[in-house]
Amino acid sequence: MIETLRWTAAGVEMIDQTRLPHVEEFVLCADYKAVADAIQTMIIRGAPAIGVAAAMGVALGAQQASDENFDAEFETICQTLAATRPTAVNLFWGIERMRRLRQSLAGEPLSVVREKLMAEAQLVHDEDIAINKRIGAFGAPLVPDGKTVLTHCNAGALATAGYGTALGVIRAAVEAGKKIDVFADETRPFLQGSRLTVWELQKDGIDTTLITDNMAGHFLRSGRIGCVVVGADRIAANGDVANKIGTYGVAVLAKENGVPFYVAAPISTLDLSIPGGEQIPIEERSASEVTAMFGHKVAPDGTKVKNPAFDVTPNRYVAGIITERGVATAPFEENLRKLVEGK
Repeated sequence: MIETLRWTAAGVEMIDQTRLPHVEEFVLCADYKAVADAIQTMIIRGAPAIGVAAAMGVALGAQQASDENFDAEFETICQTLAATRPTAVNLFWGIERMRRLRQSLAGEPLSVVREKLMAEAQLVHDEDIAINKRIGAFGAPLVPDGKTVLTHCNAGALATAGYGTALGVIRAAVEAGKKIDVFADETRPFLQGSRLTVWELQKDGIDTTLITDNMAGHFLRSGRIGCVVVGADRIAANGDVANKIGTYGVAVLAKENGVPFYVAAPISTLDLSIPGGEQIPIEERSASEVTAMFGHKVAPDGTKVKNPAFDVTPNRYVAGIITERGVATAPFEENLRKLVEGK
């Protein structure tokens, strides 16, 4: 299994996803600012992985904060990490988990606080892998045997601490003995599908075919695709789903062609404070991601660009949301709340 990131005595190490698939290299983040930069520049990406990285970044910052101004510096650490990317709610979930732990340790020696924050960050990492495996176990029965699964972007081990959400469902289906293959959308403009998903699944020996984003409709109409499985960066209370740009179009095409569209995500990706998708903040990224591909210009100088990193899929296109506590179906507002409350 791919190790996306890990805690070490020298800092947080993470595989540099901007250099995959041709260069497999780990980078060391020796302080919390380096972790924040890695999140911002997408050295690490994917909502669950960002949440784990944020927790580790807080713990790393706490190791280096001064005794005299610990709480003020701790808050600066949290705010710096929170300012990196706005859409993935797991980022804020990870930071808040560490904040709550710090608050619960008021009055404890700072040596104890630092030790427990470090242990908590590593627990977040280990829990994420276990959660993903439970998501896979709930999702595998939904995957039709003998068919192709279409996925968009990368919701695999690289987007998590390990195993993956959407790709975890695919892995679990294969482990259960189902004869399936995968179509991976390339996912312009950052090419997470072609660079990361295909690389991951090839590593696991899972039969994978790369298609461009605008081929999805063609294959969904063909009858070959048994289901679509994607991840999520934030899910509103009503089941509207924010995921990588292009997901909405895939969901509409799947609905039109009678192909079930599933979302695989941990409970930490649910944001019940947001009633619907209209309230989810959408990150706008650099124009250079669209006008150039890895340093090679593909558009004229001065071209105007819009580059939203995510779109929102309305709940009416979603057949089910697969979590570690079970699969929620419509009515989502009621059933998602039941999962969060453990009912």
